[in-house]
Amino acid sequence: RYRTMSGKNSSPEGNCRFAIPKKGRLYEKVVEMLKGAGVEFRREPRLDVALCKDLPITLVFLPAADIAKYVGEGNVDIGITGMDVIKESFVEVDHVLDLGFGKCKLCVQAPAANKITDVSMLAGGRIVTSFPDLTRDFFKKYDEEKGVKTQVKFVSGSVEAACGLGLADGVVDLVETGTTMRAAGLEVVADVLETEATLISNPNSGHEDIVALLKRRIEGYITATKYVMVMYNVHDSLLSEAVKITPGKRSPTITTLDDEGLKSVSSLVAKKEVSAKMDALHDLGATDILVINVNNSRM
Repeated sequence: RYRTMSGKNSSPEGNCRFAIPKKGRLYEKVVEMLKGAGVEFRREPRLDVALCKDLPITLVFLPAADIAKYVGEGNVDIGITGMDVIKESFVEVDHVLDLGFGKCKLCVQAPAANKITDVSMLAGGRIVTSFPDLTRDFFKKYDEEKGVKTQVKFVSGSVEAACGLGLADGVVDLVETGTTMRAAGLEVVADVLETEATLISNPNSGHEDIVALLKRRIEGYITATKYVMVMYNVHDSLLSEAVKITPGKRSPTITTLDDEGLKSVSSLVAKKEVSAKMDALHDLGATDILVINVNNSRM
């Protein structure tokens, strides 16, 4: 059952406030994950809050760049955003769980034509970025070594055009596939940090039970997206070799069958490995090999 809000864009007293990105690819991934983890909600048009079904949680839809600050300052209890945003915000939050999507790198980039072979060559120059604090921190040691001061200018949104327009000697920006970077004539000079979507919480939140519940549910969903259950029958004489092929996450489940000398084996197998594992089991002599999708799990 969905609870009701006392007013628009409000949260019932006592609810855990959970901030998630309000739009974009990260929003779509987060919503898909929450649905798979059994966190159901109904978002009304033009509202930035939604109440969850059967859970005392209020979802708050915020720009991803603001979520870490809201969590760190206690305006919301938990949130999902990128590690790059968390580091740039310089707030104290508890790291709960890496979510495995939204992976990319924050990199120093410069025009490929300039042939910058070492990032220290950019120290003292002009850098444009959406991550000014991380950028200043990164260049600090190079500035001290060379006795210079790198000029860091904040620009929101796309920064890759800055070098081509003569506004910067380099940029610090996120790189996922590198397509946009190369199209702008840039190349990576140095990595600043690796980032991915991360579940964080306020250290002083009074909702430790909800945080633990969400972590458990999300971990179960992530496992389900990565693994399938492989089931097969195998003769006792081949069992030890079969188990080497499918050792499972911890260990396989082995059941004795009525047919003398046969065992039934069930084991979790990584999706990317399942075809090769099935071939190996078939070649070994296993029979009745089945693959079953896992919708959710608790480990």
